[in-house]
Amino acid sequence: MIAKVNDKVKVHYKGTLNNGEVFDSSEGRDPLEFTLGAGQIIPGFENAIIGMQAEESKTINIPAAEAYGEPKEELRQEVQKEQLPPEIKPEVGLQLMSKAPDGQEIPLVVTEIKEDSIIVDSNHPLAGKDLTFEVTLISIN
Repeated sequence: MIAKVNDKVKVHYKGTLNNGEVFDSSEGRDPLEFTLGAGQIIPGFENAIIGMQAEESKTINIPAAEAYGEPKEELRQEVQKEQLPPEIKPEVGLQLMSKAPDGQEIPLVVTEIKEDSIIVDSNHPLAGKDLTFEVTLISIN
């Protein structure tokens, strides 16, 4: 049986960056389950699973454009320090949450600290990065 669009699949995976750093893995967890063609995962990963057979393993290289895209400058913004809750002491790398007008929570990372303000970035942490995955297709339903 070969995986095709609309099949529900389970995969084990390990994702690494170009420098070999592991950014995510299903090791020690249940396999990732998703429906091919439903847009539940990044396009490059999904496209690589199509055509695989159950119990097949392979390594896939996904350019940033087929993963989380390139970072968008409009997702970086300057926030005045006075707008922050008093208990927050900003430092580079600090993760914050913001609420959009519709109530959706948006994760932000502090990328720069200025005298009276900070720069926060809501781009996905893997935006702009090429990704490599070692995948094993466990099952196809």
